[in-house]
Amino acid sequence: MALTTNKSVLSWIDEKVDLVKPSQIIWIDGSESQLDALRAEAVETGEMIKLNEELLPGCYLHRTKPNDVARVEDRTLICTPTEEEAGPTNHWMEPGACYKMLYDIARDSYKGRTMYVIPYSMGPVGSKFSKVGIELTDSIYVVLNMAIMTRVGKTVLDVLGDSDDWVRGLHCKCDVDAEKRWICQFPQDNTIISVNSAYGGNVLLGKKCFALRIASYQGWKEGWQAEHMLILCVEKPNGEKKYVCAAFPSACGKTNLAMLIPPEEYKKKGYKVTTVGDDISWIRKGADGRLYAINPENGFFGVAPGTNMKSNPNALISTQKGTIFTNVCHNLDNNTVWWEGLDKNPPTNAIDWKGNPWNGAESTEKGAHPNSRFTAPAKNCPCLSPEFENPEGVPISAIVFGGRRAKLAPLVYQSRDWNNGVFVGSIMASETTAAAAGAVGVVRRDPMAMLPFCGYNMADYWQHWIDIGAGLDPEKAPKIFNVNWFRKDDEGNFLWPGFGDNLRVLNWILDRCDGKVDAKETAIGYVPYADDIDLTGIEDEVSRETLASILTVENDLWKNEVPGIEEFYAKFGDKLPAAIRAELETLKKNLAD
Repeated sequence: MALTTNKSVLSWIDEKVDLVKPSQIIWIDGSESQLDALRAEAVETGEMIKLNEELLPGCYLHRTKPNDVARVEDRTLICTPTEEEAGPTNHWMEPGACYKMLYDIARDSYKGRTMYVIPYSMGPVGSKFSKVGIELTDSIYVVLNMAIMTRVGKTVLDVLGDSDDWVRGLHCKCDVDAEKRWICQFPQDNTIISVNSAYGGNVLLGKKCFALRIASYQGWKEGWQAEHMLILCVEKPNGEKKYVCAAFPSACGKTNLAMLIPPEEYKKKGYKVTTVGDDISWIRKGADGRLYAINPENGFFGVAPGTNMKSNPNALISTQKGTIFTNVCHNLDNNTVWWEGLDKNPPTNAIDWKGNPWNGAESTEKGAHPNSRFTAPAKNCPCLSPEFENPEGVPISAIVFGGRRAKLAPLVYQSRDWNNGVFVGSIMASETTAAAAGAVGVVRRDPMAMLPFCGYNMADYWQHWIDIGAGLDPEKAPKIFNVNWFRKDDEGNFLWPGFGDNLRVLNWILDRCDGKVDAKETAIGYVPYADDIDLTGIEDEVSRETLASILTVENDLWKNEVPGIEEFYAKFGDKLPAAIRAELETLKKNLAD
C-alpha cells in the first residue's frame, strides 16, 4: 500500500510500473522489522552473506559482478537541452534521446522481480538544508545500503507532503551488462536513471548522483552549494569549536583528515577533532550572514583496502557493526572479512571478491578488489560530531583545497581573498602516482574535486562560487586555503609526516582565520612563517629547515604551471568567468615581478 497521497509521486511511480512491469511493489517504511525481513531474504537468495554475529554484529558481505566494481565516468551522462549547459567536462546526451535509450533498456526489466520504493531524505528529515528523493530499485542490496547512507521511511513522505520538490530515481539492474550500462542525470527534471549496474556508486542514487550532480544544479538555481567536501571540527583546549570544509581529489587522504586523530602532545593539551562528514557538504548562508554546512548523508561509503587501525582507526571501528561490505575477501575460518592493508595476516582459508577459493599465503591475486567498499552507519564513528544531526548546520570558518604535488605547491598557503580562493580551487590538480593508470607524474586537473560530479557547466559553477562570495560580508566569509601533504625531496621521500600531524597545519589555518598570526606574502598567496607551525614532538622527523623548504614558493615552477592552467581554461572559451581570468592574469604578473 502506498505511504503517501502525493499526486506527483504516485503518478510518476505508476508510469514507471507500467514501464518495468514488477511482479509486486514494496514501499520501504524505514522500520527495523521490514529491513530485518529484507536482510533475511537477501541471505536466503545468496545476494548477501551473514557474517559472524559475535565479531561483526549485524554485518553482511555482498559481491558484485566482476564487470561492475566502480563508477563509470564515460557512461555517466548529464542530459541538458544543450551541450553547452553540461559543459566540456561532462559527457552529454540530449534528454529526449537519452530517455528513449534508457526506457528501451529498462522496459519489462522488473518482470518476476519486486519494485522497492525508497523514500529518503538527504540531510536531517525536515531541515531547511535537506532534500527528498524517491528511488525505485529491484535490488535488496540497494535498499539496505540506502537505509544506511540516508534517512529512509514514511517520515520523509510526511515532510514532503504534496510538494513536487523531490528527486526522481529509477534503478534497474537489468542484466548487469557493461555494454548497456548508463548512469544518467537530468538536472532540469530532477531525475536520475541508472541501468545495468548493481555497484554502490552507480545505484545508490542518493550518493554522487543526487547529493552532488543534481544538488549542485539545484544549488546553482536556488542560491546554495553542494560540494565534494568533508566537514571536520577542531575543538581547542578552551572549548572553542571551529569547523572546516575541505576538498581533495581521490588518493589525497580525505577520509583520514575527516577522522583525524590529534598527535599525542595535542591530545594532552586538550585538542579534539570530530567528524561532521567525510565526503559531501551542502552549504547555505545563515541568518547571521555566515556560511553553514550539513553532511547530507547518514553513513560512510568508504574504500576498504588500506583502512586499518594505524591509517584510520575511527573508520575501521565504524565498520564493526551494522555494516555491509562489498567485494572484500571472506575469511571462512571465523566468518569475517579481510582486505589488503587491514593487517599482515591474510587468511589462508578464504573466498576472494570474485567468489573463488583464496589462500593469502600463496595467491598472487588480490583477495579484495582495490575499490572494495564498506557501507557503515555514521552513528558508529567514535569521533562523530555532536552537531551531526543539527538541522541548522555548522558555521564554516575555513575552506581548504588540496592536491598531490611533489614540488609545486607549498605545505599550506592562504588565498588573498574570496575570488582568489575560487581561482585556487579551480586550478586544483594532482600528479598521478604509480598506483594510477598511465604515466607517473602527469598533472590531472580536478577543480574543487568536482570534475566528475558537477551537474552543469563548470564555468557557470565557478561563477556561482563568485556570486556566493559577493553576497557575503568579507569579515564573516570563510577564509580559503590550499594544502599539499605530499611534497617530496629529490630522492622521492615525503617531507611532511601527514595523518594526525596535519592538525598542526589546521591549527595555523584557524589562527589565520582569527587573525592571530602573520604570514608572508608570495606570488600565489600568504604562506606561514616556519616558526608559526608547531613541531613539538616531531622535531626529529621534520626539522625547522625542512619545514621552511616545504613552505617555499618557487616562482619558476609556478611559471611552468601557467600554460597547463591556460590550456584547461581554454576548454571553457568565453564562458570562463572574468573574475577567474583576472586572477590568472594577476598570478602571471606576480610571477613576472
